Amino acid sequence: MSRDQEHKVITGGCLCGGVRRDDRSAAAVRLTGKSVREASEYLAGRDRDLARILDLHGPPPLWARPPGFTALVRIILEQQVSLGSARATLRRLQDGVRPFTPERFLELGAARLRAMGVTRQKAGYCLGLAGAIREGGLDLGGMARMEDTKASEALTRVKGIGPWTAGIYLLTALRRPDVWPSGDLALVRTVRRIKRLRGEPSTDRMNEIAESWRPYRAVAARMLWQHYLAGFRGPISRAGMGRVR
Repeated sequence: MSRDQEHKVITGGCLCGGVRRDDRSAAAVRLTGKSVREASEYLAGRDRDLARILDLHGPPPLWARPPGFTALVRIILEQQVSLGSARATLRRLQDGVRPFTPERFLELGAARLRAMGVTRQKAGYCLGLAGAIREGGLDLGGMARMEDTKASEALTRVKGIGPWTAGIYLLTALRRPDVWPSGDLALVRTVRRIKRLRGEPSTDRMNEIAESWRPYRAVAARMLWQHYLAGFRGPISRAGMGRVR
């Protein structure tokens, strides 16, 4: 039995709120709370370590963000810092930048962004993103119709947006089901623990491990983040969610 056939047996051929895989392109599929729960059960049936996580914590949260400029600014702010620190900086920006648009960012410039707590480097990244959107080099609305690889390529053409930032955007804002941000520090540490590895796995090793989690690697990532945030509680024995760009 093929993986797709096996999944159809488990879920009745449904994916993402009851939409069959054959009915929409992969780019159109968006995870929902229901499909995250279904995919978690599917993954637990394929991987005993994910099954233990599901038993411990239940299905993971959807962790969805509205797509658009604000979501990408937030992810840029999350590069190499704690989520709490990034949230605090974002709040200052949202209080001081009104309306919160690419045009307003460009009007204010780097000095004003830095005065609100944004580092010199990240201020440059945010302004580069704002410029790409205003000049038409990055069409965030049209990205919803792109398949994962093309969407990631479009994002990473912007300075300051690398594979991790693009992956987190596709995973949380576009809610793609099979995005795998393999360089994410929390994922690396959690995979090391649940797979009982001697050291932190390389990107290649992370990708190899995640192959069996297709076509729901983004749901596997949510399960691993959930376990990471819970402090590795439970009988899976074995040691900031964020990565530059």
